[in-house]
Amino acid sequence: MERRKGYKGHTLESVLSGLSVRLEEDRYNNIEDGFPSSANVKIKGQEMKIQIFVFKRGKEIHYKTGKEGIIFTVNGQAHGFIPDSFFTRKSVGMSYLADSLLIIADCSKFDGRTREDLFMNSRDRLREGELKKEIESKLIDLIKKHQGLRELKERRRREEIEGKIGDAKPLAEVIEKVIKNSPALSKLFVEGVKITNPFKFTTTGQNEKPFEGKQYPTYFNLIKEFPANKPKHCAINQKFRVQFETDAENNYFTRDLYPGEFKLTLNDITLVTDYILNLWNGIANLTVALPKGCNVGELLKYTVEVNDVSRVNPFLITFYVLVDPLAEKKKGKLGERIKPPGDKKGERHIPSLLDIPNIIEIRRPEWNKYGFDKESALKVRSTEDGYDFYINMDMDNIYLLTEIKGRFKSDPKVLEAQYKYGMVLIGMSLLKELEEKEEEEEESIYEKIYEVTKAISPVLLPMIATLGTLEKE
Repeated sequence: MERRKGYKGHTLESVLSGLSVRLEEDRYNNIEDGFPSSANVKIKGQEMKIQIFVFKRGKEIHYKTGKEGIIFTVNGQAHGFIPDSFFTRKSVGMSYLADSLLIIADCSKFDGRTREDLFMNSRDRLREGELKKEIESKLIDLIKKHQGLRELKERRRREEIEGKIGDAKPLAEVIEKVIKNSPALSKLFVEGVKITNPFKFTTTGQNEKPFEGKQYPTYFNLIKEFPANKPKHCAINQKFRVQFETDAENNYFTRDLYPGEFKLTLNDITLVTDYILNLWNGIANLTVALPKGCNVGELLKYTVEVNDVSRVNPFLITFYVLVDPLAEKKKGKLGERIKPPGDKKGERHIPSLLDIPNIIEIRRPEWNKYGFDKESALKVRSTEDGYDFYINMDMDNIYLLTEIKGRFKSDPKVLEAQYKYGMVLIGMSLLKELEEKEEEEEESIYEKIYEVTKAISPVLLPMIATLGTLEKE
């Protein structure tokens, strides 16, 4: 306690409890409902326990000292970080939660050699290599498919942009016309443009009671049985997923006090060393890689064991997997994305890079909310059905304002439209170029787009006005 006279500070009390303890103590005031969520990940036989925290709006400043997104710990001490720009990658798809999301990955069970392969002596970053790539791949799969994160992301997005998006048809018509009149753009954007519906996803569970998990579950069952005579099928080059239902609380496997234990065994002998287990609101998703050396037509027996201090006997669940022949990967044309398989009722739309983004005009009162200032131009966020473009259209946008004031004969509305449509085309072009190069880059492509458009903003309208008047001498 600070009790010396004449000393001032934000507080006279030093916080001595660790981050994990503080998060647990403050969860009801600062953490979104249902979180923290737990997950178990095994990589090359090494177990990593994951805790996923999502802070309520504005509360993250009390816990995140910088731009850390994923903290890797050993025995409670931080040993490495991945920045929160990781969450904004298209492959992860959590742009709307990036600032509020914090993941703690406990690597205490890693052996000494694995720790050396992963952590730098400086304890400020991870060592580049195959192990880091595998961990990132597992985390991408976990975060992108996490039902709780997906639902919360869509809810926040709806809260931010509902009522701000105007009619996209005029924008689509203008851009379509621009593309058709330009041989270069026609070649670049070969598919044309489409308008996406930003709110086409149906919300689920609105009328359901909030899930209240138990400290010690009373059941842990397969949602669909896979006996030996009706096994689950899995191509030899793919992973498989099975789902369980339970009444365990979301942090059952990762809480500090008496956590649940999970074990997966193959053919009653071998411990499985490559899987992801994610528990959320009574549903546990288990994603497993087939064992190396398995053969097509082989029938694999898996046994799940779930135990805790309250049980005399563990939960034991058995299911079978049949190894199918190699599944061929579909190849798409240049500039085209593959749509995942699905039935007609539930098939999900995957946008091409030519889908018209949702345009949200940002004015000065909301600059702080989106990290804008008078020089900002465009900020991009990815969504499951496309992109949201936040464009600085306030009259205090220094470059837009300068052009409007300097051109007395020009209609301000025309200049605004030129600026907006120009930024949209630039943003779409940057997305097409940068998205293929996103992997393994710590800086998000959306951060790059923000910086590039900020640099282009001063010359955009002068270029449109001046270059169009040039004539051959």
